[in-house]
Amino acid sequence: MRIHRGGPAVAGIALCLGALVACNASSGASGGEAAGPPTAGTASPGAKGGKAPASAGGDAESLDGKVIVIDPGHNGGNADHPSEINRQVKIGNGSKACDTTGTETRAGYAEHAFTWDVSKRLAGILKSRGAKVSLTRKDDRSVGPCVTERAALGNRLKADAALSIHADGAAASGHGFHIIEPLSIGRNSEMVNGSAELGEALRNAYHEGTGIPYSNYLGKKAIDRRDDLGGLNMSTVPKVFIECGNMQNQGDADKLSSASFRQRIAESLAAGFQAYLG
Repeated sequence: MRIHRGGPAVAGIALCLGALVACNASSGASGGEAAGPPTAGTASPGAKGGKAPASAGGDAESLDGKVIVIDPGHNGGNADHPSEINRQVKIGNGSKACDTTGTETRAGYAEHAFTWDVSKRLAGILKSRGAKVSLTRKDDRSVGPCVTERAALGNRLKADAALSIHADGAAASGHGFHIIEPLSIGRNSEMVNGSAELGEALRNAYHEGTGIPYSNYLGKKAIDRRDDLGGLNMSTVPKVFIECGNMQNQGDADKLSSASFRQRIAESLAAGFQAYLG
């Protein structure tokens, strides 16, 4: 999520899927912000094979009643509204842009479209297992919502877990995926340990289910920890980001651009939630 073009602030937009009623987002954070430059740590290469995850309909009751918030990074209308998405919002230890436009593959497949598609697939799987699932944005055409509004939804719903879905826009030599976990800035201290457990569960399931290796350019064993992302700083419930691959790397881009592989991504992430919440 590193190429940025312009973008928005939609006050309190959130979509609750299925039988859930629409939710109004207030303040909080996460989602469309850019990961920015690498922080610290080295990466370990992952396995190339990957096992197919459990079927989408399996263990239908094992997540019964669990509240999960899925945050599809960015939005399709952001690029046309630079003044809105560049507006600064407070993220707990400073300020950041309301949102960003995200990156895209060299063939033009946009990160916002990727995250929306994966998020809808993932929501369907989790709902089939009994979870109550909400998305932080209603479509892939609007502007925003701001990173603060994205975290607010999980906070207000007292979510059992939340995940912000992204794809990276690093140098083309960069390959693989990584999880971003929160560092404590004080206000989010109670969710840091739970977020680390969630991050490990999602990392393991994603790695096993997709075969995408650990990032070779950022993080240690596909785990990076940061205190500059509003989506993590402003969350009071366990939450992590995932960079599902590098859209500038041709091998990663080919996978992320495949509908069948995006289904595999969704099934793998569902297995991660299953491991954490089941």
